[in-house]
Amino acid sequence: MKEPSRQDILKLLNQEIEKTKSAIEDYKQSSGPIAPDDAIGRVSRMDAINNRSIVQAAQRTAEAKLSKLLYIKENIDSSDFGLCARCGDKIPAGRLILKPESGFCVRCAGK
Repeated sequence: MKEPSRQDILKLLNQEIEKTKSAIEDYKQSSGPIAPDDAIGRVSRMDAINNRSIVQAAQRTAEAKLSKLLYIKENIDSSDFGLCARCGDKIPAGRLILKPESGFCVRCAGK
């Protein structure tokens, strides 16, 4: 497999950014307030509140990922791009493509 260029990685980053933005919007629509006067029953209301909490947690995770993706996009031309933040080794192209928001190589990410 040939090494992807920065343009290839940038294209994948843009796709991932758009996908993440879309997911965030979906989460926002799904996590609206639950009115106390909704006639859905006590247990169903508790389930709805619990589900809303789960969706809000997923939204926070997606927002953190988006922030990292945007940071990487801004710094793609940096001399440090593609280098592990811990050990300084080159991050394999496959990892950059599959998990572009990660600043660590596989070995250091597991530490």
